[in-house]
Amino acid sequence: MEALLASFGMVAIAEIGDKTQLLSFVLATRFRGQQAAIIAGIFAATLVNHALAASLGGWVAAHLGPQLMRWILGGAFLAFAAWALIPDTLDEQPKPSRYGAFATTLLLFFLAEMGDKTQLATIALGAQYGNLPLVAIGTTLGMMAANVPAVLVGEQLARRFPLSRMRFVAAALFAIFGLLILLKVDLGLGLGGP
Repeated sequence: MEALLASFGMVAIAEIGDKTQLLSFVLATRFRGQQAAIIAGIFAATLVNHALAASLGGWVAAHLGPQLMRWILGGAFLAFAAWALIPDTLDEQPKPSRYGAFATTLLLFFLAEMGDKTQLATIALGAQYGNLPLVAIGTTLGMMAANVPAVLVGEQLARRFPLSRMRFVAAALFAIFGLLILLKVDLGLGLGGP
């Protein structure tokens, strides 16, 4: 259960202001009235992407020694903390396609998540925890918690919620996670590392 909760919390906070959340806003404005199809596309793309990422993390953990894994994971989370401080932008506005809201969202969201900090965090979480299905489900639910409101209330949410400040919350969470791993602190959450 700790893998699910830690994965959910880490990704839900890290996703706020992330480029995939910005993509959710854009898709909602491009495909007005098709929120269900957009949400389904986000869910499918994230579930597949994060299941693959968690599996990769599990494979890495199985092939590296515990001491090396501790340093890699701790360093990775500290790097994510620094990365979270850099605001994300969308390089290009996606254009509606002839494939519809679901297929367009599925493809754009899957591609946007490749190499993104939340995908890399999922790899690290997969390496940290032995329960890969719970990591994938937790990170997927975290993505949905951040992106469904973006799809449903779009610009109203952006005007009321200080997305720029959430970068600092995400950075602090990543940094705390990294330091706990490096310092071998175990608070009963599995953060102490191997």
